[in-house]
Amino acid sequence: MNGLRRNYFPIYKDFGSLLDNFLSTQTDDATFGDLSKWAPAVDIKEEKKRFLVIADLPGVEKDDIHISLENNILTLQGSRSYEKRDTQEGYSRIERSLGQFHRQFTLPQTVEESKISAKYKNGILEISIPKKEQALEKRIEVKIEE
Repeated sequence: MNGLRRNYFPIYKDFGSLLDNFLSTQTDDATFGDLSKWAPAVDIKEEKKRFLVIADLPGVEKDDIHISLENNILTLQGSRSYEKRDTQEGYSRIERSLGQFHRQFTLPQTVEESKISAKYKNGILEISIPKKEQALEKRIEVKIEE
């Protein structure tokens, strides 16, 4: 059947070669995306007394990171500065994204908003979001009457 398609429907042959040419050309990946926007990788971990948000922000200056919380939405935004390049000479590929980033996460009502803290070291941002005292697990013994 495959041979039949190629013989009687030449469009399959043309389409196949067009697709092969498209996939084999060495185009820069930046052609298909906007390098001025990117999204850092983020892990969110729930611990007994807090949530921990860990974001990979290599190459981002501390002063270029902004964290806010409004209506239980944690917003992480900032930018990674452009390197000054006189020309693109010598580059065969440019994959590192630069420019603005913006991530938002909805937090549960059980967080202690006023006690959020953050640390930034070696390109890793850690945001610690404590849970409210009443949200912590408490064990209550219930007596059973006869």
